[in-house]
Amino acid sequence: MREIIFDTETTGLDNREDRIIEIGGIELDNHFPTGRTFHVYINPGSRKVHPDALAVHGITDEFLKDKPGFAEIAGDLIDFFGGARWVAHNATFDMGFINAEFTRIGMPAIGNDLVIDTLSMARRKHPMGPNSLDALCRRYGIDNSHRTRHGALLDSELLAEVYIEMIGGRQAALGLSSSDGRSGQATEVEDIVILTALRPRPLAPRLTDTEANAHAALIAQMGEKAIWAKYD
Repeated sequence: MREIIFDTETTGLDNREDRIIEIGGIELDNHFPTGRTFHVYINPGSRKVHPDALAVHGITDEFLKDKPGFAEIAGDLIDFFGGARWVAHNATFDMGFINAEFTRIGMPAIGNDLVIDTLSMARRKHPMGPNSLDALCRRYGIDNSHRTRHGALLDSELLAEVYIEMIGGRQAALGLSSSDGRSGQATEVEDIVILTALRPRPLAPRLTDTEANAHAALIAQMGEKAIWAKYD
């Protein structure tokens, strides 16, 4: 199963007027990063970067002047995301902008059935919060000290680690194989044998004769098909 963990940066908060200026994505295959990434800066046309947005991501109008418009990168975007699930933190925001851009150039919107919102996942898993990306990095011990400002590709990389932790992806890989981190070659995992010994003196039963007889009478009333009869 292919999934693309992605993030966007925009000129502001209103997808009816503001525009996407950066998209970053990380490809996962069966919850493991493949090494393939997507990253592009986008010229928003006449729309200027709002000062509040600039304070968040630091992407200036001057920097975006020579970048391609959304219509120019749309084909590459669809090629990279094609056939995959779109995974984002607060996906309503990102998909609102993505679909608004597609609408402007006459392309069909991405359906909600292809979208996974990690913020909703985090709220279900950690209802007491906080569940911002930075807070989840702290919760799962993911180093985000190099994140001084928002950036679509960097945030996608961090979110990919958070997402894998939330779905238990790393734990699922334990016991299969491991890598030494240098050669990339898998190494065999040694079997672990746990030895147990019999008690020299059995524990005294906690169930009284009266309780045992009452339980037996209750099972007898249930009939032959009672599940309890299998363990009586």
